[in-house]
Order: sequence, then C-alpha cells, then structure tokens
Amino acid sequence: MNRTTLSLIAGATALAAVTGFATLTAPAASGDNTAKTAAQLPVERTSLLCPQPSVSDIAETAYTSFTPVTRGASDSGKAELQAATEESADATGGKKTGKKAAKPVVEPAEPGKPATGDSSGAEAPALVGTAEGKFAPGWTVQETTVVAAGTGRGMLGTNCTAPDTEFWFPGASTAADRTDYVHLTNPDDSAAVVDIELYGKDGTLKSTVGDGITVQPHASEPILLNTLTDDPQANLTAHVTVRSGRVGAAVQALDDKLGGDWLAASTDPAGSLVLPGIPKDATSVRLVAFVPGDTDADLKVRLASPSGLITPAGNETLHVKSGMTTAIDLGDLTRGEAGSLVLTPSGTSVPVVAALRVVRGKGDKQETAFIPATGPVAARATVADNSSKGSTLALAAPGRTAQVKVTASAGSEGGSAATKTFTIKGGTTQNVEAPVPSGLKGTYALTVEPVSGGPVYASRMLAAAEGGVPGFTVQTLPDDRGTVAVPEAAQDLSVLLKQ
Repeated sequence: MNRTTLSLIAGATALAAVTGFATLTAPAASGDNTAKTAAQLPVERTSLLCPQPSVSDIAETAYTSFTPVTRGASDSGKAELQAATEESADATGGKKTGKKAAKPVVEPAEPGKPATGDSSGAEAPALVGTAEGKFAPGWTVQETTVVAAGTGRGMLGTNCTAPDTEFWFPGASTAADRTDYVHLTNPDDSAAVVDIELYGKDGTLKSTVGDGITVQPHASEPILLNTLTDDPQANLTAHVTVRSGRVGAAVQALDDKLGGDWLAASTDPAGSLVLPGIPKDATSVRLVAFVPGDTDADLKVRLASPSGLITPAGNETLHVKSGMTTAIDLGDLTRGEAGSLVLTPSGTSVPVVAALRVVRGKGDKQETAFIPATGPVAARATVADNSSKGSTLALAAPGRTAQVKVTASAGSEGGSAATKTFTIKGGTTQNVEAPVPSGLKGTYALTVEPVSGGPVYASRMLAAAEGGVPGFTVQTLPDDRGTVAVPEAAQDLSVLLKQ
C-alpha cells in the first residue's frame, strides 16, 4: 500500500475535524448510498475588523463584544480586539515585524455576557479581532461613536465586519457637502492589494488612483473618495475588490449639515432585496440602487408596513440601468409607522445592490443613517450595545408569517437574560417591544432566532438626542454564520485496493 496515499487520507480526515475551516465528503461504498446529512457544528475561529472610528478630536467611541451561548461549542477559547498596527522592516532590512501589541481594547470573559471598552479622540485606531473556541460562534462587535459637533456630528455606529474580497456600497457620495472615506483593514500577515471603482448616474467614473491600493499587514487605510475622481456626484456606488489577500471594508459618510454614519456593504447582488427597519419618524428616505451586470433591472417598490405591503404613490416601480447608479427620493415614506422597503423584479430577475439614506429631524437639527439591503436571519443573528432606552428592534416578514424568538442577554455590568417570542404577520414590519434583562446594569445584546414560518429580516436602531439633534444609527442583522456544515467522514481503505 502506498504510504503517501495513506498520509493524504489521514490528513484529509483530520482537516475535516477542524470545524469552520473545511468540510470533507467521504466516498460512498460501491452500489450503496451511505451519504448522511451534514451536521451543523459551531465554527471554531472568527475574525472581525473595526474601522478607525473618527477623525474628530471630540469623538467618544464605545466597543461592545458579545458571543451568544452556543450548544456544542468548545469549553475553552478566547476573544480579543487589538489595535491594527502596521508592520515595518527591522533595522537590518530583514523580516518585517509588527509593533508591540498593546493591551486589548476589549477582552471578553465569557459567552452570554457583553464585554465593553472605549476610546476617545481622533487617534483611536482600527481594530483587528479574533475569537476562538467557545467565543467564535456568532461573535459580534458593535462600534458606536458620538461626535458632538463638526462635519458628520451625531451618532455613528457599525457592526465590525468579517474580512472578505468584494464589497458593494450603493449610497456613497463625492458631493461638495459630503466627505466619504472607504476604510480598508487588513488582518493578515501579508499585504492586500485592493481596487476601488466608482459608478455614478452615467456609469463608471474615470480614475486610475483607485487601482492597486496596497494595505499593509495588520494595518488600515482610509481612502477619501473625492480624491479618486474629478467628477463630484451626490449618489454613487463604490465597488471594492481585492486582487490579493482580504480586507474588511466600510464607508464613513460625513455630511456638513445632515450628520453622518457608517454605510455598511449591501448584501450580495440579488433579484429581490429587503431593506429593513426604516424609522417611523423618518423625514426623508432616499433609495440608491445599482445593477452590476449587463442587463437593466425593473423593480417593484413596496413598503412592508405594520398593516401589510403598500406601494408608494408615484414610486411604484424603479428602472435601474446596467452599470449606472439610480437614486429616488421617497420622502417621509413611513408616515409615523414602522416599515421596510421590499424590492422585487417586475419582469426578469436581475441581480441588484441597494441601500437607503434615512434622515430624521428638520432644519439644522437633522441626522443621517444608512440601511443597506441585507440577508434574512437563517438561524440566528445578534446585535450588541443596547440600552433600556433608545433601542428599537424592527422585524420584517415580507413573505409568509413568521414566529421569532428574541433573547436579551445578561447586562455587561449585571442583570439576567430574558426571552420573548413574537409572531410577525406576512407582508409586515413590526417594531417589537424587545425583552430587557431583569436587573439590567450596563448594556446588553439582542439575539434573534426564527422559530417557524417564512424568512425574517431584522435591524436595530440606536437613538440618543443631543443638543436637539436626533442622533441615531441603524444596524442590520444578517445571519451570524455561527455554524458550518460538516459531513460525517471516515477512512475507506478499500478504495486503495481498487484497480
């Protein structure tokens, strides 16, 4: 028997045991179907990247880390958020070494209880986070910043993101009153090379500056969008692609008069999209959409309200030309009720990306947030940094009626977990009265788990007025991908005897 072959089989079997990194399908015996359903097991390692929170000297940033308790997870592990520190060559010009790591900004003690940290001013760095073992499944980190004055003043919030190789950001801008940065963070030991393309109302904006941007290992680069083009436009789609390596990406959108927030990436291009959780008191809603392919898209535009699906008068449909960014103003779309925007094809299904810019307040007391299209909560989703006041959880069931379980974690400084179950009627959005931990001290996390029925989409709004400005930020709750399918595998040495 060939020793090399045996080694390969043993190595493959061992690799399949590392949950979250690989799966292996064992060959079935000849003439028999012995395949078994893959087990959903907890992932064993998760990476998250948090962008540099602000360039303002008066910024105050809070970080909240949380991992829901997951059945079958490891008994050990750790999670921590460290400052992204650019590597540099040593004095001899040899191997690159990183700067000495400082104390982690956040270092959770146990799953099921949030851990918090904070930073101040413009010098707070981007963060690179890693969770292993029991802290990995469903790990989430919220970055919330309050800026009292200046461009982009208000509340800015984002879920720290997993590294990837492609991101779509409809809703970016290079207009004179906007200062938008694409923050690129590299978690790995080798440099990443990134391209940024901008698409406006007439198509691709010419630029060579956005090609081949190098992001050094364990470093972060904020790229000012108006340095990439000489053609200022109010509504753009930014496309970030990674030639080599991987990065985390998010757009920081700062407005001179309307405050600012983080614009997270839209879900992958799809024929139908849901943008959940428009605030009921929104005074302005703008939809920005883009078709990446070669075919135009025609979409039905509907609002999933508390009473059912409504077609907005005058904006029943939307035509999106291929390769061009299209924007429409929907005004005070929700009219005092909870709502989610539902986009579906009116003819042939064409993949689209989309996001909403939402404004609350009036006059010089306005503030902005963004709601990108997001995926449904397949098994579980979590959002951290909730407080007893100022947190609103929106649940949307655009298709069939759904039953949903919502769990409030223990508080970061004390309190016991609590759970409620809600029924969301098909075609509606509900701002639910989410549970609050009994004896709450500090902040807590909310975990959403579908129980039965159709797909559920979710978002959470944080709100805190300051100086008459209705500061707020909205985060969507896509599935946390806390488990991975691992088929049962075993060595079948008989295959080596077959000729």
